[in-house]
Amino acid sequence: MDLNEINFQQPSNHEKWKKIEGFFETNFTDGETPDLDTILFLIGVQELGKGKIKFKKDDKLNLLHIAVCRVLEPFGFYRFDGLDPDGWPHFELLEELPPLKTNEQTLLMKHAVIQYFEDQKILNFES
Repeated sequence: MDLNEINFQQPSNHEKWKKIEGFFETNFTDGETPDLDTILFLIGVQELGKGKIKFKKDDKLNLLHIAVCRVLEPFGFYRFDGLDPDGWPHFELLEELPPLKTNEQTLLMKHAVIQYFEDQKILNFES
């Protein structure tokens, strides 16, 4: 993936991100705008597929890892490797992420989350 292709200042990407934030504000917070980690955590919970359960601190970190792997999978960085005996997904690293500045990393993850929402048809960005 060429990171130069990601133009988050493009109105359509900015609008899509705002729509995703609105989705989480409406469904998962008390009207607060969630940060990227919160969105990734909830994607991890969705991908785990165990519903609403209490997670330990290590589990929460693993959920973030699941989300990062899952949203970066379409870009060739990871490949789903199967479930462990407890039903947790595992991914194989296919390509190291290039060294990124913090803002570049954030833009990449936001772009990947938008792609995830489009691929999963969670939101209709056309309306």
